[in-house]
Amino acid sequence: MSMAEELRQNWRSKLQAETKLSSTDQESVIGWLLGENLERYADLPPAQLTIAQQAMDYRFRILQQRYLGVHPDRAYGQLIQRLSSLFLIRSRIRTWVALSRDRRRSVMDVLQEVIQELIQSDNYIRQQISWIGRCTPNPRLRNALMLASIEEYCLRPIRNQPLLVYRFVNYLRRSQRGGMTQVPTGELIRLVSDEITPDESDNPLSLLDAEAMVQYQDEQAWQEQQAMRDRVMQEFSAYLAQELEPAAADWLALHVQGQSQEAIAQALNLSITQVYRLREKISYHAVRVFGFKHQPELVGSWLGISLTENRLGLTSEQWPTFQQSLSPVQQKILEQLKAGQSLESLAKELNLKSNQVTGEWSKIYLAAQKFRNQ
Repeated sequence: MSMAEELRQNWRSKLQAETKLSSTDQESVIGWLLGENLERYADLPPAQLTIAQQAMDYRFRILQQRYLGVHPDRAYGQLIQRLSSLFLIRSRIRTWVALSRDRRRSVMDVLQEVIQELIQSDNYIRQQISWIGRCTPNPRLRNALMLASIEEYCLRPIRNQPLLVYRFVNYLRRSQRGGMTQVPTGELIRLVSDEITPDESDNPLSLLDAEAMVQYQDEQAWQEQQAMRDRVMQEFSAYLAQELEPAAADWLALHVQGQSQEAIAQALNLSITQVYRLREKISYHAVRVFGFKHQPELVGSWLGISLTENRLGLTSEQWPTFQQSLSPVQQKILEQLKAGQSLESLAKELNLKSNQVTGEWSKIYLAAQKFRNQ
């Protein structure tokens, strides 16, 4: 039995137990959940297959909780209410409305325009609508599946922000048109719009969208980096005060302010020798203990050396060479950790003790640090 057929049977049993849909509608929902390309399930590794199953469960919960068996008008209202309940979206729209010329518009009004634009112009949503049309001829079920697809798509996290935030930025750029209050007579000037309309299409293309998105993403990336830095500093400071000594946390606070070791020694009422020894202890705990054992992903994301996101800070050219320099056991550990497996489950799989796997991972981590510094 193929993996797609196994998934289909599992979902068939689940829908029969949890819904009152007809067998035809059940098959339509299953087709929507599995997607158009069924062959991809045969080649997925176990970790990615688990993620795919979780994604299907998430989509079905959205469908079941808000849209399945609900009147289309009420279902659409629940979609708008769900998306407008997001604090980030609601606050951004309210700020924009307060600064715009038309202050009578509500959050709901603006959000409906953004959703309508999404349905008309987004390639993924248009593909989903086409696929849903092939899954079921039932107009009511088709409407429910479309609304569930839109909600799931709008809430997808992009740089820790819902995708809908970026769609609103695009809408915002298109709605803010430049204009002239006085236009000279004659043909001395030519007004150039920030949109172009190809001859083959009635849909205009905004020339500002790409630039707006890049600017917005750069700003968000900087804010995320600052937030990550502050979070690491707070947790590391608390760790030093608890595990080392309170003076270590005080040293860190003064150090990040740019104070010299002499100034820190005077502020803490310590000798310069004691301050240098304290600095060495803190450096050791930052790299070998806190950054590795306690918060590896937090520190790794801040420093850009996360295994899952940044390949331990190695470039795409360095990565294959680094993998080949490891032992077979270390290569296995690296591969499974990158796929999201925990150290505990990996130790059981390799029939090793937890401290053995941790020791090998420590060697890999330090080898990557040495490799980056070469």
